Amino acid sequence: MDSDSWLECISCHEKYDARKMIYTCEKCGHLLDVKYGNLETALDGDWKDKPISVWKYSPFLPRLKNVISLNEGKTNLYHCLNLAEKLGIKKLWVKNEGENPTGSFKDRGMTVGVSVAKSLGNKIVACASTGNTSASLAAYAAKAKMSCVVFIPSGKIALGKLAQAMMYGAIILAIKGNFDQALELVQESCEKFHMYLLNSLNPYRLEGQKTIGYEIIDQLNWQVPETIILPIGNAGNISAIYKGLLEWKEIGLIDRIPRMIGIQAEGSAPIANAYKKGEREVTFVEKPETVATAIRIGKPVNWEKALRAIYGTERGMAETVSDGEILEAQKMLARTEGIFVEPASASTIAGLRKLIMNGEIHRSERVVCVTTGHGLKDPDTAIKSCEETIQVEANIQEIEKILSEIIKKPVEAYAIE
Repeated sequence: MDSDSWLECISCHEKYDARKMIYTCEKCGHLLDVKYGNLETALDGDWKDKPISVWKYSPFLPRLKNVISLNEGKTNLYHCLNLAEKLGIKKLWVKNEGENPTGSFKDRGMTVGVSVAKSLGNKIVACASTGNTSASLAAYAAKAKMSCVVFIPSGKIALGKLAQAMMYGAIILAIKGNFDQALELVQESCEKFHMYLLNSLNPYRLEGQKTIGYEIIDQLNWQVPETIILPIGNAGNISAIYKGLLEWKEIGLIDRIPRMIGIQAEGSAPIANAYKKGEREVTFVEKPETVATAIRIGKPVNWEKALRAIYGTERGMAETVSDGEILEAQKMLARTEGIFVEPASASTIAGLRKLIMNGEIHRSERVVCVTTGHGLKDPDTAIKSCEETIQVEANIQEIEKILSEIIKKPVEAYAIE
């Protein structure tokens, strides 16, 4: 890493060498940001003409000798006309992060985070995870020829994600507790065994994730949408996208930052609850519960950065949705646009629907919903929420009888309302 970047506390603004392996401020204990000098020099570069990917935006990322990449980024931004019509708005796009190499947005953070770990000479990387983080870190560690240790909450991780981490060769410790407890334990373990922590507590993780915002602007031909909606779990994405777009605004690449809206499940909503009370501090949820396992987090480490993003944008806000609304939105997106996402991702669609009904989003707003993980990450939940398959004998007479009954019914009966 070069000398043109440093780590800086978001509270007391104490500065640290970019190569120092710390995750929080040694002076006051608050989170750190990665800061860069002379970002204005990127205005004269040719990076804008390069194909979209995470590393297209290298002028706004750490300068590294070793880049570990699985060809992440460049996920599609779908113009969702069918869903927009159903919800009653004019302009809606879905940024589908489930198209990344391991099926979630985490790959953006891991290409930068693992590259930093490699550049700093680390041999072992570690994380706590509800699923996607472990799958992504294990894949990038394998590519980097590094060992990987993941802490998961026992019995509370979708099997699709667990299978990935196992297949990539991670050492998996199933903790008899929730994610928040696993995160505390992995932090202690990293200190004792000199492992490099790659949860979103690590500021370099968020540097990769901020490229979601960069790609959105790029794919909209440099037109800034009014609103970006995304799920909040550990609150890394909303923090990262806000930071990245703020950097662009400060050097004049864009003239404003979109309204940032974060969505949490009702049973796991410390940030949304704080926002609704107009507070700048959060009260953690000791026993978070939701069907959306990826956002089942009661003590989000990036809560302070997330509130900064929400309060820092015009009309920024946070909202909660029920598990029922999440599962309904998951089917709605699949059945109107052919996009299959995991429940946590569908919270953005559920949140959008609720905000439109409550008059919080205007019909003419240009809205981008970020969906964070592929639906096959959690197939069991999807199967349970859908209609049962129809069992039929292997003869045409039986099939004709059943289809005749179905065809007589309105087609809408088999689509999401």
